[in-house]
Amino acid sequence: MLTTHPFDDDSLHEECGIFGVSASDGAAALVALGLHALQHRGQEAAGITSWDGTHFHTHRAMGHVAGNFDRDEVIRALPGVVACGHVRYSTTGETALRNVQPLYAELASGGFAIAHNGNISNAQRLRRELVRRGSIFQSTSDTETIIHLVATSSYRTLLDKFIDALKQVEGAYSLIVMTPEGMIACRDPLGIRPLVMGRLGESIIFASETVALDVVGAEFVREVEPGELVIVQGTEMRSIRPFAPMAPRPCIFEWVYFSRPDSIYDDQSVYSVRKAIGAQLAIEAPVEADLVIPVPDSGVPAAIGYAQQSGIPFELGIIRSHYVGRTFIQPGDKVRHLGVKLKHNANRALIQGKRIVLIDDSIVRGTTSLKIVQMMREAGAAEVHMRIASPPTKHSCFYGVDTPERAKLLAAKLDLGGMTDFIHADSLAFVSIDGLYKALGEGGRPSVRPGHCDACFTGDYPTPLTDQDEAAEVDQFAMLEERVG
Repeated sequence: MLTTHPFDDDSLHEECGIFGVSASDGAAALVALGLHALQHRGQEAAGITSWDGTHFHTHRAMGHVAGNFDRDEVIRALPGVVACGHVRYSTTGETALRNVQPLYAELASGGFAIAHNGNISNAQRLRRELVRRGSIFQSTSDTETIIHLVATSSYRTLLDKFIDALKQVEGAYSLIVMTPEGMIACRDPLGIRPLVMGRLGESIIFASETVALDVVGAEFVREVEPGELVIVQGTEMRSIRPFAPMAPRPCIFEWVYFSRPDSIYDDQSVYSVRKAIGAQLAIEAPVEADLVIPVPDSGVPAAIGYAQQSGIPFELGIIRSHYVGRTFIQPGDKVRHLGVKLKHNANRALIQGKRIVLIDDSIVRGTTSLKIVQMMREAGAAEVHMRIASPPTKHSCFYGVDTPERAKLLAAKLDLGGMTDFIHADSLAFVSIDGLYKALGEGGRPSVRPGHCDACFTGDYPTPLTDQDEAAEVDQFAMLEERVG
């Protein structure tokens, strides 16, 4: 399996990407194209399920969309005018084919396929209850919990069973569901994870990002609203809102890193917002320097904004190879360091003797920043100043983003001075949480009911974390037992 991130163990990995098509000849081929555009959201595995009016057909595989869904024989084996697909980075469950989505099951009402972006934060508690009642799980994915809740619901219609299931889950979800009756797309009541809707002729399309609509030539219609279920039967569509209204809290990190810069999120250009974050960073954390250099590729828009605001020239001081995968990273510090240089290399002729400002999207464990700063010094940089286009990441995400446990987050362990020393920079600064909101066109972060989920920065989780709370109780009880013993 290939990945395109140069430091696999030190980044906030994208959650997942989903794409669905109704009423289109060759629906599976369209889904494959859409998944190509969403590949950045999940690079471990991909899958597509289609419905031909009589049978469901599924192909799932480890690795990228390219190489798995670019062969005619694969697409021909996915007939039908309705299809949905998924690209995955595992946030719960092991990395194994049985966890690759869409997940499929035969229910009493017929086939049921589901593709999920997000994370169910009470899945373990629900799973234990379902197993006690006789459910037999085939995967370790939290998404399968929804299937069992639908299967065991006492409501009569499939739609009511599905709503009943959703009312029992906590956390974040954007879902595309396929049944013999049609397609359902929905977002959780807070709208934490994104989902948009488009049209291509008479066909209705759902996707995690607008860029996937662009790639297939579809017209963006609107976002699926938080708490909304859009039910599609052929070319006909209706909408219901079965949940009590709540103030939305979409994920703010979509702006910082997850979404592609050519996407539109919450009616704003992701690229423009990232430039605005960089400009705000230049206002809050100026420094005398000769060059502004992005850490490619995610730091580029913010670096442009920083350079334009500060008047310091923007240059590509780090050149990235897009053709090196994880297979090149071998055990041993010396060989691993050489593997890093295969992926990121300093533009020595540009950097030597210069005072540089490095712009990156975030610091997680800190190992990436340490290696990049070291690379700049080895290339002869006179000074290396690090500027980060997000606030310090101090808390883990439980809504579908693969983050290390809190004890491994650099900002949770060290203050600003300690982090600066750790990465060996001359200075280090992060955009403030208020500055991040200002870049979004808001006056700052409200102290009550902020308009986004920013829990990874603030620890303000917008939903209960049932599984985490119960795990903490178990750990505390184990410690008490140990002390008593």
